Amino acid sequence: MDVWQIVEWAAWILSAALCGWMLLDFVKTDRSYSEEQLLSSREGVDDLFGDARKGS
Repeated sequence: MDVWQIVEWAAWILSAALCGWMLLDFVKTDRSYSEEQLLSSREGVDDLFGDARKGS
C-alpha cells in the first residue's frame, strides 16, 4: 500500500464516522424534542428583536 491508498482509507473511515455521528445525533434530537418544537419558527425571535407586543 502506498501513502495515497492509506489516505483514501482514512478518508472513508472518517466519512463513515461522521455519518454515524450525525445519525446518532438525529436519533437523540428526535427523542428529546417534539416535532412541533423543532419546526417552530418563533423560538429566539424575541431575543433578537424584542417582543413586538411590548412596543420594544
